[in-house]
Amino acid sequence: MVRLPAALRAWPWRRGWHERLSGQCAICHAWPARTVCDACAARFARPVPRCQCCALPVPDGVTRCGACLRHPPPLDACAACCDYAWPWPEHIGRFKYQGDPGWAATIATLMRSAPWVEPVLDAAQVVVPMPLAPGRLRQRGFNQALELARRLVPAQRLEPRLLLRTRETTPQSGLDRRARLANLRGAFAVAPARAHRLQGAQVALVDDVMTSGASLFAAAQALRDAGAAGVSAVVFARTEAPAPD
Repeated sequence: MVRLPAALRAWPWRRGWHERLSGQCAICHAWPARTVCDACAARFARPVPRCQCCALPVPDGVTRCGACLRHPPPLDACAACCDYAWPWPEHIGRFKYQGDPGWAATIATLMRSAPWVEPVLDAAQVVVPMPLAPGRLRQRGFNQALELARRLVPAQRLEPRLLLRTRETTPQSGLDRRARLANLRGAFAVAPARAHRLQGAQVALVDDVMTSGASLFAAAQALRDAGAAGVSAVVFARTEAPAPD
């Protein structure tokens, strides 16, 4: 068994480091295993039919959910790896809030394993991580969407400074669909010096969690308005319930 130095054992992220150093699965604690063993990946990141536009689960044979038929979003496609349900909220939270960006490699690998994620990424000429507002970026110390994107696509297709989040917004939880969209209106802008990369391009947005889709839809609209020919999105987890942005 690997024993960490006292300084490392005192860190809030010690459990995640210990699991990786000891080769123990973070979910079932089996070892030797990767951070998420094959059995847990198959059980908790199992592909299910999803709406092609918003990634909500749908019955077999259905390609678009009723909401996307009534209000088509500004995304040509949206792919999710799994539901935002146990065990993922704990580990996504550790990734984002406990200074453990090492989870990015594991989450990116799980995303790539979903059969519909890789085609979306491969079709994109430009890949854009969802930006954080400056205050949240300073607080967190890194952008989790950028860490995922760096592990999903080659650096030459990645544009981490193309899309800007121009202002802090009211928390989305508790708002209905119309209020969520209004809350995010004007919250994203394309950096003028990089707008030329969008002209006629197919773009993929990358994020960790998708709740209502309002943030991704607002970002996609900003990219389209700046000249993108098409915009799709890939996320790790999809939920209808309130979750951290």
